[in-house]
Amino acid sequence: MNWRILLFLLFIVALGVLFSPPPTLPRDELWKRIDDGLFLSELRSPQITIVKIDPNYYSFKLLCASENNKLRMTVKKWCQRHNLVSAINAGMFQADGIRNVGYMKNFNHINSPRLNTRHKAVLAFNPVDATVPEIQIIDLKCQDFERLKDKYQTLIQGIRMISCKQENVWEKQDKRWTIAAFGIDKAKNGLFIFTETHLSVHDFTNILLSLPLSLYNVMYLEGGPEATLYFSANGVEFEKIGSYETGLDENHFQKNARPIPNVIGIVKKFR
Repeated sequence: MNWRILLFLLFIVALGVLFSPPPTLPRDELWKRIDDGLFLSELRSPQITIVKIDPNYYSFKLLCASENNKLRMTVKKWCQRHNLVSAINAGMFQADGIRNVGYMKNFNHINSPRLNTRHKAVLAFNPVDATVPEIQIIDLKCQDFERLKDKYQTLIQGIRMISCKQENVWEKQDKRWTIAAFGIDKAKNGLFIFTETHLSVHDFTNILLSLPLSLYNVMYLEGGPEATLYFSANGVEFEKIGSYETGLDENHFQKNARPIPNVIGIVKKFR
């Protein structure tokens, strides 16, 4: 064979290796086990952190400033004061800095009584009996909320990102920011989801659907500077802080977490 042809063929093979798509991440390499029922995934490009929580081992809690002398704290402070293993925003809040933008109830306490007709997801936990899953995101387009709402002591309304049909239902947009979200997988685990990479919610949703997470549905919690995720268990500790929002402090990357009024946290069950 002519040496020029051989060099050309070797060059083509090298290009194919260089520009071929990366292999799909195997499911068993996605998660790092922290404890029974508690797993962590950290992706680098884009930067995504996911805490997977098995409700057989951990209880979910809603903590509200409206139940705690209207005291707003960073997510880390909420965890330290209430002995939480991990916590994330419980949703966007109104101009008063206390009430959720949609319906929010925690046992007998009502943080926000209005069901927001534009927001089609409600995170539900603390069930009253065993006829419903321990935790779920109720999709208001797929399920009967009026029938289900009395089955749970804790309800937190948010915006759908992934529907009960595993479809991206967030409209395309140009604005980008850091994002905190809550997911449920098909094994009924809860997922705290956070991205430090500045993405549109639509694009971030597509990325989540492309990962081997077995997602059932996902609900948007918060974006930009207020979005925060804190975790501390078995020697692993981190605090993820939102820092960017299109049109708001675009060149500012904050180093200090902001106090927020409402968080979703987890505590280990005694078995």
